[in-house]
Amino acid sequence: MMRAGDRALVVRVDTGTAELIPDPDLPDAWLLRLNGTAQSHVNLNDPTLIAFDYIRRLADAIDTVSPPGALDLLHLGGGALTLPRCLSVLRPGSHQRVVEIDRALAELVLTRLPVPDELTELVIADARTALEEAEPASADVVVADIFAGSKVPVHVTTVEFARAARRVLRPGGWYLANVMDSAPLLFARRQAATLREAFGQVAVVADAALLRGRGTGNLLLVAGEDPEGVRRLTRRIAADPTRARVEQGAKLADFVRNAQPRWDE
Repeated sequence: MMRAGDRALVVRVDTGTAELIPDPDLPDAWLLRLNGTAQSHVNLNDPTLIAFDYIRRLADAIDTVSPPGALDLLHLGGGALTLPRCLSVLRPGSHQRVVEIDRALAELVLTRLPVPDELTELVIADARTALEEAEPASADVVVADIFAGSKVPVHVTTVEFARAARRVLRPGGWYLANVMDSAPLLFARRQAATLREAFGQVAVVADAALLRGRGTGNLLLVAGEDPEGVRRLTRRIAADPTRARVEQGAKLADFVRNAQPRWDE
């Protein structure tokens, strides 16, 4: 395990270069950068202290829309396992399967920033392959945080992929996806349209400024079948100090506009 006072570590991984950089303000906290881009921040002393707003939003959304108690979660995209570490504390007893395509990165994370929770399993596979091979109705939550560089790979952005996620979810389950976009948010709008082909309830959560077309940032897409879950999420986000907003119902239809779902070619 890396300790406070250790120097930054630079390692070649399968998808490029990974850097583990000690947080100068917090002991046993680390920043993971991939190919020069900040990807994850991990606080080993308190995994619920999350530095990145979008990961905190993911954790809050899962905790809000899901029923009380332990959960079965499938994470597509691993990074430094910031979200699984947090959820193991928020929802003790949860079984979490984390799919990561980069074996060298996964080995680096498990060696240098080990996960003490024995209920968290890290497997090496392509996200879509792992999703399609998962048992039907085997997860309460599926989380997609999948990037190749700054882009989401096309094969995990289609209606067929979304329907595969729905198949894996139990009744009342939820699919959540993190994407990045900038004005006019064409990618995010198309992803929302795509999810509406697979799920009865879809919402988009993002900073209000980003939704108004300012800057570049993360958008969280939440999909399921329970309208009450979306209402709970809307109330939770209304109290978010980062001024996030939920687009759902008529507002989501306006957000999607004329965007067309993406299908497999």
